[in-house]
Amino acid sequence: MYSFTLTSISPLDGRYHSVLIQLRNIFSEYALIKFRIKIELDWFIQLSLIKQINNLPYFSEKDYKFINNIYNNFNENEALSIKNIEMKTEHDVKSVEYYIKSKFSLHDKLKNFKEFIHFGCTSDDINNLSYALMLQKNRRLIILPYWKNISFYFKKLSIQYKNVPLLARTHGQPATPSTVGKEFLNFYYRLQRQIKKIKKIEILGKFNGSTGNYNALSLAYPEIDWQHISRNFVNSFGFTWNAYTTQIEPHDYILDFLSCIASFNSILIDFNRDMWGYISLNYFSQKIKKDIIGSSIMPHKINPINFENSEGNLGLSNAIIYHMNAHLPLSRWQRDLTDSTLLRNLGVIFGYSVIGYSSLLKGLKKINIQQDIIKKDLDNHWEILCEGIQTVMRKYNIKNSYESLKVLSNHNQIDKKILRNFIMKLNIPKQEKEKLYGLHPSNYIGYASKIVDFL
Repeated sequence: MYSFTLTSISPLDGRYHSVLIQLRNIFSEYALIKFRIKIELDWFIQLSLIKQINNLPYFSEKDYKFINNIYNNFNENEALSIKNIEMKTEHDVKSVEYYIKSKFSLHDKLKNFKEFIHFGCTSDDINNLSYALMLQKNRRLIILPYWKNISFYFKKLSIQYKNVPLLARTHGQPATPSTVGKEFLNFYYRLQRQIKKIKKIEILGKFNGSTGNYNALSLAYPEIDWQHISRNFVNSFGFTWNAYTTQIEPHDYILDFLSCIASFNSILIDFNRDMWGYISLNYFSQKIKKDIIGSSIMPHKINPINFENSEGNLGLSNAIIYHMNAHLPLSRWQRDLTDSTLLRNLGVIFGYSVIGYSSLLKGLKKINIQQDIIKKDLDNHWEILCEGIQTVMRKYNIKNSYESLKVLSNHNQIDKKILRNFIMKLNIPKQEKEKLYGLHPSNYIGYASKIVDFL
């Protein structure tokens, strides 16, 4: 525990500090500055390779190594020097430009070409690609690994419990049985759809000046095809080139990205609530370490805190996503700065999500199924067989099939004996009666087990 975690306003940097270490390398202020440096330097290198820009000389391999090392050797102390510059300029991107110029001043050749740093750029040329790098890296290193790991557990539990019958509950009332594995499978399938979806989301980028028209660049070098240069530059990062923008990339793809995150999170919130209920019914118990305390006053308590924690944090993540999605695509005329402060909170979205994912995984690893309790619950609800019996009666065109079972079951305690007596009086073939005699709440599961085998 670091002392600063005790004085942090946000639990992301306080209580949950250790869970979010990976995210700091992607979404912190330090990470944003470093991404900006990469874009600025790569743009300078791009310019140096354009033959028509004869103002820039040939640079040697050693020169390019010096340029790249500004990024490769960047550290927190260097970031602090940029923040010191920003205290004077009160402009974050311009401070990065001045920092790089100070580095070029240390090189005999590069010091003469400092004015080609941030050449023809507006701040969002740098920023939109920096945030795109964040999301690209986050998807590859954080989101997909977490999502695949969670999905793996759902698949594993689907297979493990595919034959364990479960009293279903619709509207909170006893209903047609399923199996525990089939219920896990429902969530697995939903999660898999989001995994496929997020992989396909294109990350867009633009690099076209103050209002998206290459005004300054085309004035300085009218003979150069700047659209072609822009496309190649954006594509070089693995992004899709957006040719039609104002000063800013309009963030529509970020909405797609965040909406997918929100959908995945909502599915898990749904699951967390189900697990909370199953644990309250004692369908699942929880492994607990010797010194763990569930309640400060009730010694017997083992609360479903991991699923509750997951639900709360995923809900916070989604709340911010909903605000982002409502406001990120809006920009007054060609530019306002509303999006700037919103984008700085991308890390908050993924911070709460990661806490939610981590808590869920922790909860899944602690659960033990209580098959005896599940079976006992099934044994106490023979009324759920009325659905199947009245359906077989309909097969033989018995009038008022549904209504007769409704009278039998409504407000009455039904057991095996009552149902057998009812079946005995039915005017249906002997083999059908024998089939109905063999019904039990634990074997009336339809294709539930087979559906899991379709995996």
